[in-house]
Amino acid sequence: MRMRILFIAMSLIGLAAEAVAAPIVGRVTEKGGGAVEGAMVSFVHGEPSRATTVFTDTDGRFRTPSLEQRPERARVRRIGWKDLDLDASQLPAKVTASPLELVIERETNPAMVAAQLPSNRWFGLLLERIEDPDHREELVRQCTYCHQQGSLATRAPRTDEEWDKVLSLMARLGGTLSADLRSQVPTLFTEAYEPTRAGPALTAGMDSADFAPPPAAAARKSVVDEWVLGGEASMQHDLVVHPDGRVYSVDMMQDQLYRLDPRVTGGDRASFAVPDGDLPLGGVFSALTPSVPNANAHVGPHSIQVAPDGAIWTTLALGNQLARFDPKAEAWSVYPLEEGYYPHTLRFDERGRVWYTAAASNHVGMYDPAEDEHHSIRLPAPTWGQAIASRILPALLWLAERVDLSDSEPAGEGMSAPVPYGIDVAPNGDIWFSQLNAHRIGRIDPETFDVEVFETPFPAPRRLRFDANGDLWIPSFSTGAISRFDLETEQFDSWRLPIEPLGSETPYALNVSPKDGSVWICGTNSDTLIRFEPASEEFTVFPLPTQVTYTREIDFDDEGRVWTSNSNLPAWQIEDASPKVIRLDPDALS
Repeated sequence: MRMRILFIAMSLIGLAAEAVAAPIVGRVTEKGGGAVEGAMVSFVHGEPSRATTVFTDTDGRFRTPSLEQRPERARVRRIGWKDLDLDASQLPAKVTASPLELVIERETNPAMVAAQLPSNRWFGLLLERIEDPDHREELVRQCTYCHQQGSLATRAPRTDEEWDKVLSLMARLGGTLSADLRSQVPTLFTEAYEPTRAGPALTAGMDSADFAPPPAAAARKSVVDEWVLGGEASMQHDLVVHPDGRVYSVDMMQDQLYRLDPRVTGGDRASFAVPDGDLPLGGVFSALTPSVPNANAHVGPHSIQVAPDGAIWTTLALGNQLARFDPKAEAWSVYPLEEGYYPHTLRFDERGRVWYTAAASNHVGMYDPAEDEHHSIRLPAPTWGQAIASRILPALLWLAERVDLSDSEPAGEGMSAPVPYGIDVAPNGDIWFSQLNAHRIGRIDPETFDVEVFETPFPAPRRLRFDANGDLWIPSFSTGAISRFDLETEQFDSWRLPIEPLGSETPYALNVSPKDGSVWICGTNSDTLIRFEPASEEFTVFPLPTQVTYTREIDFDDEGRVWTSNSNLPAWQIEDASPKVIRLDPDALS
């Protein structure tokens, strides 16, 4: 009898699972019956929400993977058409119901079509007004540090007084501009984004099939999943996929470590407060740098990696520390830096040593947990001015603790430090780094700590990565390009990203898929992820569903799926004011 009851119970569970874990199929057409190719169809459930997005084919048809829960709302989106939003009452009671027939309407209002375009399209209007190529590169590099440029919030009209406040705040947070360019910024922005000029310029030819073509066929085979993590005062910075399948990310503005288990229905979420050690808001920089509104950032977790032993390590940029999180004990250990300021990006060598860039003081640091040993390497600066800029910070911090500098000119305004940024470990164990503002990459011998630097033929190298062949891949943040550096020949090969207008993209980071060697690049200003296949030299652009998706890091799971996070600061500029962790499966529907 007990066995029969158990059998019946298991059968009912199986039927329930079958009823929920099933795909949704349908077709998107426009009024008049024509198929809409390349539309994004998103299904959302849960609170905090989880969304699944698929694309329509040439016949307007779509098919989701098996959905784990009945969706509570849905949206159809395609540039040039009005969004179609559906609530639960307009969706099938069972995901196994008849195909959905969805009809969307053409958008004929040019202003509304312009508002649908990604930020980079607007940003291009600004860049084309800057005649000096050095000024253009400087503005891209310094004005897109934390958020998309060209988004609705950044193109808002401002008075001269408001511009002065914005530019001063930007300088205090690290985005320094030369005096000449700073003086031009208010006029440049005002004229470029003036509605009567910008709208017609952006929507010229909007009735043409070439105006906003659908994604490539390869991109339409992908599935994008998004999980909301954090709130509108968060800064969802870096993330990493743990070998156990869970995903960890850090909230730099709220001093939180998040854990997401995507294998659990809806996504099992947990958060862990990062120890602040009684540091004030702003951490060791509190007397010098203003706090971001609604921030709770005392230590500012920034970069995150999994150590060889499975522990999670993060740089605490504002706390000037490294931190280790034990996933089993759910306990923290914190290690203050002995030298250097603003620990930025970290990586592990095969001995389990932590290597990291110290962005504010022009150092690369190494910490050996086994020996509890620190070592700091001062990097060369290309000019005396940059050398002084990177060495003056300790004195400024000392002075700011004793003298109120709040009414003084912003520290570092008009002065550019080298900014060590990305770091990675070569297959032979050498440590390679980039200097963002110095336009250089460099090599460190991990035993002797000797440094060798190489000028890059492009500006603003940011987060770099090695492939399995030992070639180094580097994004050029301010020119919208990627480059491959051959360590043996010391030669660079470069490719422009196929994002129009050229130069409006800002690739913050890239990573190389261990599955097939493809290079994945952050489309940080265009709401995309971009795949580059080195053998064929072909790009594929994968649109992301959420407007204002600012990506900073890329990782992969065991199935080759691509993970990133939406890290725009402030998060309230993101559509729905919701920072998200994102998974893209490029071949889900192949």
